[in-house]
Amino acid sequence: MKRIFSEFKEFILGGNVLDLAVGVVIGSAFTAIVTQVVEGLITPLVGWFIAAITGTRDLESSLGVLDWSPTPGVTFQFGEIVSAVITFIITGFILFLIVKAANKANLSGEEEAPTAEEYLAEIRDLMRQEQGLPVESQEDSQTEEADETDKKTDSENKQE
Repeated sequence: MKRIFSEFKEFILGGNVLDLAVGVVIGSAFTAIVTQVVEGLITPLVGWFIAAITGTRDLESSLGVLDWSPTPGVTFQFGEIVSAVITFIITGFILFLIVKAANKANLSGEEEAPTAEEYLAEIRDLMRQEQGLPVESQEDSQTEEADETDKKTDSENKQE
């Protein structure tokens, strides 16, 4: 039983679970922001536009024309469905713009960091230049690396 608790503690304290929890909390807060932008700004603008076209007071009353009541007490509210679809499309578009802007900001701000091998190769080349020796190109060093790998493979095969 103690082993299970220690494994659970290791799992919970692992980076992935904590990162996921932070992502869920931030996602919830972000959803609230997007919902308020859509409900408080975008949907009223769309409603104002549709109301101006249909001559009604607001989005709900203009879409209320789509409601159908075949018998008293039974109403098919197609206007509500259209309103939900419009809200969904607007929300999706807003999220698309935000994600696109965030991706652009991440891509423009990040450069790929050189690897240790690239640093070492640059130091080697600078030292060769100081000593007046010819500098190897990347192709030459890759060919040498391939030759060394082949030699290691051959020697391992001979040992077997």
